[in-house]
Amino acid sequence: MKVREDHVRLPNGHEIEEFHVVEYPNWAASVCLDTEGQLVMVEQYRHGIGRFSLELPAGVIEPDEDPFDGARRELVEETGYTSADWTFLGRCSTDPSNHSNYAYLYLARDASPSAEQALDQEEMIRVHRMPAGDLLEAMMDGEIVHGIHMTALLWAMQRGLL
Repeated sequence: MKVREDHVRLPNGHEIEEFHVVEYPNWAASVCLDTEGQLVMVEQYRHGIGRFSLELPAGVIEPDEDPFDGARRELVEETGYTSADWTFLGRCSTDPSNHSNYAYLYLARDASPSAEQALDQEEMIRVHRMPAGDLLEAMMDGEIVHGIHMTALLWAMQRGLL
């Protein structure tokens, strides 16, 4: 992560002397359905909100890595699941006001466990399976709070993929 300070001239001519932009790497997230039609989620501690969060398997896309390859890698690292059936859901800005990065969102279907988790030392991740029918309730109850992850889930639902 880098923070830069820009001098900005807006389209209306107004100038902002000091505008801070956070440069993050792009990342990928996967809505994952296993062979039984259950959502494969991850539960991990998020210090920014001071609690555990139910999320999609996701992570940073490495330099020179294709976003799809990053999504597949993160899925297996965080959950041990793999899939041969993938759909690209879309790309969205993580915070267009002052972040420079994008999230690449995918759907993996008919996934099955094929490896052990390969977590980084600072990751505390527990695999959590849930029926797709419980998804909206989990969002409304605050179990799922990550806005970009909700975007991926809602895009998949809207397309009839969940």
